[in-house]
Amino acid sequence: MRSKTSYFNGTLFKKNLSRYWPLWGLASFGGAMFPLAMLLELLHNGFQFWSPLETRQAYYTVLSYGVPVISIVYAILCAMAVWSYLYNARSVGMMHTLPIRREGLFVTNVLSGLTMMAIPYAVTGVLLVLVSLLFGGFEPMGVLVTVLGVMGESLFFFGLATFCAFIVGNVFMLPALYGLLNFIAVLTDFMVNLLAQGFCFGLNSSYSGTVEWLSPVVYLVQKISPNSTYETQWVTDRLGGQRYETSVLTSVTLENGWLIAAYAAVGAALLGLAWLLYRRRRSESAGDVVAVGWLRPVFRYGVAGLCALLGGQFLYSLFWYGFQQGEYYDTLPMVVCLLAAGAIGYYGASMLLAKAFKVFRGSWKGLGIVLAGCALVCCVLHFDLLGVADRVPEASQIQTLEIRIADNTYTLTPEKDADLLEQVRALHQTVVADESYVREMEARRSSTWSEDETPNTAYTGLNLTYTLKSGTRIDRWYSLLITRDRLAQPETYDYLLDQFVNSDTVKAWRLHLDDDFWTVSGGSLYIDTRGEGYELGSREGDAILKAVGRDLTAGNWGDYDWFSGDSGSSYAMDLGLDFESADKERYDWISVHVTPAMTETVDCLERLGLVTRADLVTYRQLYPEDYG
Repeated sequence: MRSKTSYFNGTLFKKNLSRYWPLWGLASFGGAMFPLAMLLELLHNGFQFWSPLETRQAYYTVLSYGVPVISIVYAILCAMAVWSYLYNARSVGMMHTLPIRREGLFVTNVLSGLTMMAIPYAVTGVLLVLVSLLFGGFEPMGVLVTVLGVMGESLFFFGLATFCAFIVGNVFMLPALYGLLNFIAVLTDFMVNLLAQGFCFGLNSSYSGTVEWLSPVVYLVQKISPNSTYETQWVTDRLGGQRYETSVLTSVTLENGWLIAAYAAVGAALLGLAWLLYRRRRSESAGDVVAVGWLRPVFRYGVAGLCALLGGQFLYSLFWYGFQQGEYYDTLPMVVCLLAAGAIGYYGASMLLAKAFKVFRGSWKGLGIVLAGCALVCCVLHFDLLGVADRVPEASQIQTLEIRIADNTYTLTPEKDADLLEQVRALHQTVVADESYVREMEARRSSTWSEDETPNTAYTGLNLTYTLKSGTRIDRWYSLLITRDRLAQPETYDYLLDQFVNSDTVKAWRLHLDDDFWTVSGGSLYIDTRGEGYELGSREGDAILKAVGRDLTAGNWGDYDWFSGDSGSSYAMDLGLDFESADKERYDWISVHVTPAMTETVDCLERLGLVTRADLVTYRQLYPEDYG
């Protein structure tokens, strides 16, 4: 009789569950605390019933923000438990001499790990369903989606942990590699951008999120969220008979929930790759840092690269940053620091792989590759061979452009603000063309350890944020010197900047005049002479806004003076107006400096009874010692 190949061993499965019961038992106990706390809270609130949609919203919130964080930690613990025999020569030898084929070992251990992951979630979920049934909030669709989401994320994280388990041969390397693979994209993105902004003109982003999908936890938490819709309804109080307006939850969906299915498919593929690695895995690799031969060079050069990026910048800040001229890195010292850190990482990885300190003989070729790579990265960034600093997106590529300048922020779109958008693009191109001048002024400013400002010069910051239709985000920041001479020269960025900020369109935009999207929601007023403050209502704020608008039309408000840092000519009061968007999801505010020339605004404040003639004192009159 031919023997059958068994892909599952029940005895081993039961042994795994019974041996590691403290792991899933403690996790189940911890999970059960949440339904218990929820039950006590509901009882404390007087047996208040939940609506099914509120239950679905709670489920989706936990699935979006809680399950990824819990699963990433719990998955590696389960994987370390079921694959622990691979990292000890005696244990792996014993397991591989048992009358169980490797197929049976792999399938049984995978099912054991997934079962241990499922038990705490099942216990918690059943208790939550019972509580929701008790309080009338049971919602089957929310339960189904949440169960599928938990299963998908558990499959992915356990699949990734299992894949890592067959790459390494050391139990301490397993959580290290697993954590690195989960966050390598975010870490690399941060380090590369941090290095690049020290070379590339105007680059001001320490994180771009370009390949964030390679960091599953970060991507899932950022992209998946409950999308709740509320409607305003009138409700009658059953006791008093009074009607009042309230917001009622009408629908809840899981935004980008399909991503869980995509990651679950990746987890299944990683389990398949793990099986292929297990088929060819040598039992003698137990104890090695890397158990797969062809991945050993990847480990060596990967560690060297990460050390160069992180350690090189640390060495530069430690030994050279104080000698740096200007805002940007000095190329040669940075190359030396990257080389030193890269060499340390290269030999450190080599020692781990060889499990010995004698790794220097014959290593000059590999070290040369590391050194050449460090020098190449610095050259590419220093000479901007990728054209990062010169990039100004075309108008057809832009979805929104946010410009922060002169203490205000403006958001432009090609559909509504085509002319202003072209003005800002022309300004950006002019700043890029003047790179050498801007860098020289920045270096001169930092070398003198002073602002170096005179009545005819001033520094201002220009921040541009492009959001492209492709989803890419481009951030640029410049510290620009403004001079009176260059303000009169149309080909300079000084002139273009002044033309934009002090144009009638932008002045009106500052107040959101004739803008249906924004409405005044209130504001605040503080009178220095009396030390008293007021909270303004929407009607008061609207009246003041219209008065400031009349002063704008008369030419008494809105001109931004680049060279005046003196607020002594303004009245000693702080006036602020708050704005709310039509969809009630965005907010804005503006601080208005009231001057004697703003007669309309002053008359409005007097009519509203907010100020008196005695309050109309300038800062210079109130604090003469500060404006001598």
